[in-house]
Amino acid sequence: MPPTSPTPLSPAVLEFYGSTVDEGRRLSASGDGVLELVRTQELLLDRLPQAPARVLDVGGGPGTHARWLQEDGYRVRVVDPVARHVKAARAAGCVAEVGDARALDAGDSSYEVVLLLGPLYHLIRSGDRAAALAEAFRVVRPGGLVVAAGINRYASLFEHAALAHLDRERLRESVGRILASGVHDGRGGFTEAYFHTGQGLAEEVRAAGFAEVEVRGVEGPAWGMVKAAEQYTGGSVVGTPLFDSVLAAARLADSYPDLLAAGSHLLAFGRRPA
Repeated sequence: MPPTSPTPLSPAVLEFYGSTVDEGRRLSASGDGVLELVRTQELLLDRLPQAPARVLDVGGGPGTHARWLQEDGYRVRVVDPVARHVKAARAAGCVAEVGDARALDAGDSSYEVVLLLGPLYHLIRSGDRAAALAEAFRVVRPGGLVVAAGINRYASLFEHAALAHLDRERLRESVGRILASGVHDGRGGFTEAYFHTGQGLAEEVRAAGFAEVEVRGVEGPAWGMVKAAEQYTGGSVVGTPLFDSVLAAARLADSYPDLLAAGSHLLAFGRRPA
């Protein structure tokens, strides 16, 4: 059975996604968003069981991934703490409900796949992240797959360097705090978040009981070039030779763990032992 009454989620996180940022456009409105979407799809499709497996998309937002998974024949249910996201997911044809990654309203061993593509980096306390992973372990079937996303600890360094922001003392200090602690305080353009190292994300997934754990990079080592190009030209680079080259770099880097630290997002894959 799920645990009851987890501590409330951060009001800042709920406010950020509830009224500040349009998460429904994030993976389509910019080159780095499209890059993240394409690479996430590639990495998932390499490892997902065949449709029509049951997928629980925890922290699934407005159903961005649930929609294409459904189109591919998967049976998907979205759980998200933001009512705005749930409304958008339902409008897009997804089965969706408000819920908390740390206390899922799902039966034991009821899904072949559990996706955690957002919750871990908005749970600042390690105990909350452990609770979310424990719930994923509970509801996925023995032999089933869990996929957990993390924001790379070094992403802010590469992003602000690419955007020529590190001449500003305030941003240097903010990036320095993230590098030292992994915690973003929510000031600036993003909300409260925890940024993982590849090793740290793998350790958290293993500690929850999952086996066969591997961590892969998503956008690869050149994603900052996409952000810089769009910032300084004002136009999209999707479909250009630059975008295609950055995507190729991400694919080439995928097999080299040393390059994990250069990307923006991480995906950890693990299986509940049979």
